[in-house]
Amino acid sequence: MKEPVYKRILLKLSGEALAGKSGTGINTTVIKQIAEDIAVAYKTGIQIGLVIGGGNIFRGIAASAEGMDRASSDYMGMLATMINALALQDALEKEGIPTRVQSAIAMAEIAEPYIRRRAIRHLEKKRIVIFGAGTGNPYFTTDTAASLRAMEINAQIIMKATKVDGIYDKDPNKFSDAKKFSQISYIDVLNRGLQVMDSTAISLCMDNKLPIMTFDLMKKGNILKAVYGEDIGTIVQENV
Repeated sequence: MKEPVYKRILLKLSGEALAGKSGTGINTTVIKQIAEDIAVAYKTGIQIGLVIGGGNIFRGIAASAEGMDRASSDYMGMLATMINALALQDALEKEGIPTRVQSAIAMAEIAEPYIRRRAIRHLEKKRIVIFGAGTGNPYFTTDTAASLRAMEINAQIIMKATKVDGIYDKDPNKFSDAKKFSQISYIDVLNRGLQVMDSTAISLCMDNKLPIMTFDLMKKGNILKAVYGEDIGTIVQENV
């Protein structure tokens, strides 16, 4: 039987993905499909950490651009990620998967505090851990939180599941001649200004040689294919 390529992964989900076509809020049909896909991958025996964005509810950077204090708007964004984390926890547990939510901001009534050793222990006990509230600090995105948590739990790869099937040299929605990369180096991503993850997150991965895989979340079965190392998106790594 085919074996997964990875033993422990950090799956980064965009908040917008949970909204479906409406763009805002949480679409229960979409979140159920995502949970089903994660469940199939989980049943291969791999350990899964999750970081989820909050863009379907509130975007701190956008609010800051409109004149709101950046620190305040970022904290509001962190709260949005916790709403998504709890929704995803519920969906995963309906699939029969034990799940824990850990928050970078103290919320004792709804989530555990983020404690690295506890998170690793949950993973070893075959529980999925959802890391909410970003890094707990303003001015840092959930992409950076994903990079940080991935390294803290010793994940072998960050899998960034988005609405696009990989990394292109320009926006494929605007340009029909956009070229997709199967592999690309960290430095190329930074030099070209490609919007894979923010530059802090990419630099953190580059310094620690942590590969990033991006693929289309909305295509059923893609998480399982990613776990088996199939060529479904783009890999960002050191030597290309």
